[in-house]
Amino acid sequence: MERNIDMKEVSDGRLYTSNDLVKADCGGCEGCSACCQGMGESIVLDPLDIHRLCCGLHTDFNGLMVDKIELQIVDSVILPNLKMASGNTEACSFLNPEGRCNIHAFRPGICRLFPLGRFYEDGSFKYFLQVHECPKPNKTKVKIKKWLDTPDLKRYETYICDWHYYLRNLKTRIETHPEQMKNISMDVLQKFYLTPYDPTADFYTEFYERLKNAKKQLTL
Repeated sequence: MERNIDMKEVSDGRLYTSNDLVKADCGGCEGCSACCQGMGESIVLDPLDIHRLCCGLHTDFNGLMVDKIELQIVDSVILPNLKMASGNTEACSFLNPEGRCNIHAFRPGICRLFPLGRFYEDGSFKYFLQVHECPKPNKTKVKIKKWLDTPDLKRYETYICDWHYYLRNLKTRIETHPEQMKNISMDVLQKFYLTPYDPTADFYTEFYERLKNAKKQLTL
């Protein structure tokens, strides 16, 4: 999800790499679940997020659609997001009564990233600290790669970047040909979300094969 923001207002004015230290460690978020409540439709899920959820919960995309995720239009493309449970607090549906995450081991990338964000530029991205998003006091410094807690981080960062710019190209295509929005969105959902990934194979290899085919089809 792209946001038009003033970096001076939302960040500490710095851009980081995964090897940098940043003041984001919340000490395990003990006694706090503020970032899991009132998020609306903002936790947009990429294909790896859905793959992890399906493997961790032993279900498929349609199973998640029952009560855990929903679809919305994001930058002109229909994509899935985490569904907030109904109630006064509009909490994440994976938040338990004790305020802890039931899927922490396979939580989505945006959840791993928070309170960091990504600043995309020149075909790549760097991280920035969202200084007003997390209310937890006395945060300590932590290396970003440790905070993200993501295996094979370099491949993951390449994947995130390629997925972002692919969606950006789709947005441009749809803005030029708005009548194609439904077909393009349905193709994205079918190729990257609805069709299961082999849980015994390498996700990235399979993803890039699908991405290659999707880009080829887009040029036809």
